[in-house]
Amino acid sequence: MSATTIPAATLRTPKNAQVAAALGRRRKRVDNIIRVLCIAATLLGLLLLASILITLIVQGFAGLSPRVFTEVTKPPGSGGGLLNPIIGSLIQVGLATLVGTPIGLLVGTYLAEYAGTSRLGNVVRFVSDILLSAPSILIGLFVYQLLVLPFGGFSGWAGVAALAIIVIPVVVRTTEDMLRLIPNTLREAVIGLGAPKWKMIVLVCWRAATSGIVTGVLLAIARVAGETAPLLFTSLGNLNWSLSLSAPMSSLPITIYSYAGSPYEDWIALAWTGALITTLGVLGLNVLARAVLRAKK
Repeated sequence: MSATTIPAATLRTPKNAQVAAALGRRRKRVDNIIRVLCIAATLLGLLLLASILITLIVQGFAGLSPRVFTEVTKPPGSGGGLLNPIIGSLIQVGLATLVGTPIGLLVGTYLAEYAGTSRLGNVVRFVSDILLSAPSILIGLFVYQLLVLPFGGFSGWAGVAALAIIVIPVVVRTTEDMLRLIPNTLREAVIGLGAPKWKMIVLVCWRAATSGIVTGVLLAIARVAGETAPLLFTSLGNLNWSLSLSAPMSSLPITIYSYAGSPYEDWIALAWTGALITTLGVLGLNVLARAVLRAKK
């Protein structure tokens, strides 16, 4: 036996056994404490979310009726519905998603597949992160200076531009993260078969990351569907029926904001109903997209 070898018997002394048992009990105690704290935090979050949803459902269903979907907004005490804000929101959110999603997808693909740690890639990634965390009201002010003041008035196009700017960084971040999760061995196998890189990205990487990319698009839609501040500086809102993107356009967030702060009971009820419609619309879109992706898998 060499001088540096420690006999196994010395490792099993009563003192060492007691120390190991004490450490085991301490680790178990700390693990139980952390587990309890995690469960408590989860229950608290679920409780707060449930209270918000219950309040929204109770208040929103009280004013829900066919009139909400068939009549435009009217003066207080005259009834009216939310047809023009619903259509205006669908148009602006839909166009913003159509504009922002391809740009975000291509930028995220560039960062994941081409840029790497290059200086340009780091700059693009830094700017994208700034846009992702920037207050939406700043984006609204930027578009106001860019598209509203030079053209002499508010418009639906300005609202679309503001919402598209919010969509882009969300899609960029999720696309880059999802593509980075794809193992390099899969890329090497495709390249080894003689396929060009663009075909590898389109037919393999995008297809493998479809679920994550769609999730990012849904997150972007959920965010812009409830944005109010950018639209106040761009599309402004319109109490009359209008489908022109060159004029001020109504939207649900602005109508909810205006009606919720009014002293009229019928407008306040419509504000709750509009908030419920927005929530159910985003939830239904998420469920539909998940069902479609699951069916394709």
